[in-house]
Amino acid sequence: MEKTLPAIPAKRYFTIGEVGELCGVKPHVLRYWEQEFTQLRPMKRRGNRRYYQHHEVLMIRRIRDLLYDQGFTISGARNKMQELLQTERDKRRNGEVMLEGVEVVEMDGPDADDFGDEAIATTQSGTNQQLLQVRLELFAIRELLTQGLD
Repeated sequence: MEKTLPAIPAKRYFTIGEVGELCGVKPHVLRYWEQEFTQLRPMKRRGNRRYYQHHEVLMIRRIRDLLYDQGFTISGARNKMQELLQTERDKRRNGEVMLEGVEVVEMDGPDADDFGDEAIATTQSGTNQQLLQVRLELFAIRELLTQGLD
């Protein structure tokens, strides 16, 4: 069932129909998964309408992968999700910031003065360091916001 999923647009909230299309599952499946995976708690507004945030869309994609692609049972996927979330919490507690696809390196020389003494992220291709600094700051902001949800 290897199907390429569409990119997740840069918006704050997604309806259940949008999430279904982004994750390749039907809305009734999403409602069922809410009952089975306690970590999945979309915001509900007027008339019990569900609104999912970006991190919940990623979580649903992870659940979908476990169930459909890796062959986990609901119970096995629930346990695996608990493990993954505990690992992420432990990394956060230890001060590790998870930057997918980004390697953190120490900078020396005149370029380091522009950014202070902190580590600067750089990709393997050496992308513009100012853009990467902004990305680091955005990840740090996201971490602060997600800590408030725990």
